[in-house]
Amino acid sequence: MNKDEFVIELKKLNIKVNDGMLEKLEKYKNLLIEENKHYNLTSITLDKQIYLKHFYDSLTIIKQIDLNKIKTVLDVGTGAGFPGIILKIFFPNLKVFLLDANNKKIYFLNLVIKKLDLNDIYLFHERCEIFAHRYLNYFDLVTSRAVSSLDNLLEMCLPMVKINGYFIPLKGDIEKELRENEKVLPLLGSKLESVIKFLLPIEKSIRTIPKFKRIKKIKNIYPRSYDKIKKNPLKKIKI
Repeated sequence: MNKDEFVIELKKLNIKVNDGMLEKLEKYKNLLIEENKHYNLTSITLDKQIYLKHFYDSLTIIKQIDLNKIKTVLDVGTGAGFPGIILKIFFPNLKVFLLDANNKKIYFLNLVIKKLDLNDIYLFHERCEIFAHRYLNYFDLVTSRAVSSLDNLLEMCLPMVKINGYFIPLKGDIEKELRENEKVLPLLGSKLESVIKFLLPIEKSIRTIPKFKRIKKIKNIYPRSYDKIKKNPLKKIKI
């Protein structure tokens, strides 16, 4: 996907694009390619792949939620900033929190934020299950992209969502995972509101965007420690 194809596809998503946004994307892309020579930030380094698999893919969350009506967003395991920084560029109204346990990626994100002159965006170098207990019931939207298994993410992320807020991960083909985790949602005060499945343009790989809504309080034991989450996932607990 080249830049012109990117703009055409965004119009199909009803996302407004201006020259300033495109300039920021070019700076971001160049920084990613340059810094990737020194740090393992991404395996996707060609211009057309970056526009498709990082920039466009990050924005497909708009299929599930109107980001103009959202205030606070947490991107869990943000890595090189996807989708969090992309969402901030195109929806400057958002207060964006970026969370990652990898210090080299936090260094890179600091560089991107300064070079792109982004405001109201915050970095946290911490494990998600620890960070979560300081931000319970805090965010309008929690998201993640290409991070962990769904059962891990549900327990770690849903406690941070406000009641009537959403957890919307960007995933591949997760039909089996959705079925396996259906029974744990009541434990996490949540429900699966909708699922959108589609093919990424040009490449035609499968994408799935589930929309989980927080509907009531959750016991403050969640999320548990990472060891407990891994050894005894909620989907295996008899309910």
